[in-house]
Amino acid sequence: MRLATLAPQGRITTELVQAEIARLRWLWQDTSAPAASLIPAKANPDGLDLFDRLQLENVIAVCRQHKTLAAAGRALYHISREQRATANDSDRLRKYLHKFGLTWADITAPS
Repeated sequence: MRLATLAPQGRITTELVQAEIARLRWLWQDTSAPAASLIPAKANPDGLDLFDRLQLENVIAVCRQHKTLAAAGRALYHISREQRATANDSDRLRKYLHKFGLTWADITAPS
């Protein structure tokens, strides 16, 4: 129906059909498929809940923007660190990564 409506003088051309097929493929593409994960296979990303996977991916993205564990920790814990008696952000981040079986070297190594 759409093609007949759009066709000039009611003639459906090959070009119009190809354009419509391309439009439909674009509309029907699976956008729910996750992009390539930042999480190393060592952490078994497929075995993580969506909540943990999304949080870990964001933590890894922030870590990769910093040269040291300390700098990444300061960036990640910049609010809560002010409410703590001791602000050992490196240790907090190291323990968080360890929970997933990861180290700083695992997530900052070139892919």
